[in-house]
Amino acid sequence: MTGALNTPLRSLLFVPGDSERKLEKGIESKADALILDLEDAVAPSRTAVARGMVLEYLKSRPERSRQKLWVRINPLTTPAAMLDLAAVVAGAPDGILLPKVNGPLDIVHLGHCLDALEVREGLASGLIRIMPVATETPQSLFALGGYAGCSDRLHGLTWGAEDIAAALGASANRRPTGEYDTVYAMAKALCLSGAAAANVQPVDTIWADYRDNEGLLAEAKLSRQSGYTGKIAIHPGQVNVINEAFTPGPQEVAWSRRVVEVFEANPGLGTVGLEGKMLDMPHLKQARRVLELVDRVGAK
Repeated sequence: MTGALNTPLRSLLFVPGDSERKLEKGIESKADALILDLEDAVAPSRTAVARGMVLEYLKSRPERSRQKLWVRINPLTTPAAMLDLAAVVAGAPDGILLPKVNGPLDIVHLGHCLDALEVREGLASGLIRIMPVATETPQSLFALGGYAGCSDRLHGLTWGAEDIAAALGASANRRPTGEYDTVYAMAKALCLSGAAAANVQPVDTIWADYRDNEGLLAEAKLSRQSGYTGKIAIHPGQVNVINEAFTPGPQEVAWSRRVVEVFEANPGLGTVGLEGKMLDMPHLKQARRVLELVDRVGAK
């Protein structure tokens, strides 16, 4: 099995699975995807209630061309994970966000579970995609290069800095300057590299201060500059900021069109000049990527 680069999800908004009010507000959001949460946002005493609410919500929204619906289940190491899957697959979620993975074998395991549940529910085989939060355990940091070919269901890789900090016994994951400390910066870089190696989407982690949209925009722009193509939101007010950061602006689009045009006007050349800059195949590849993203966003 090989990875296949999917339509990028610029913004993915966490929504507690047991909050009727927040589930309804999610419909109004311009997030490319909602992540209906059965894990950290739901108290254990409310998990069973949340499963029923998430299933009802999924069934009530079969049309998802504008906004995909994902579900974050509990970790595979817990009994709750199978109960989550057994409950929500009947609603045909677009994907499962899998927390606290140790490596690609967890994706294989989840894929087998989904194979069986899709048959049970009469769903198309491979309908439900998977994205792991791939940096939340110490072991996971050593496995980020191994996701290529693990499952055709793999949509992307995302990362988190909170659970791994707790697992490492750290009191904070950022330096006083606001930058990530070494191990978390490494986790972010390896997640990006691992996604590229698997040819799937790299999705950046949350910005925890939902009142600081200026900081969010700055971090999101830096993440996009490094290669990330989307970011997770924890508050509806963050969605438009994230969409802006991960949507090419007019100048970038215009430049990308010119790059493509100059190569098309000079077939057979591997290097061309444009406005005093020497361009080669990586520049053409990036320009085409930008234009493909613009087309996809326009189609939405």
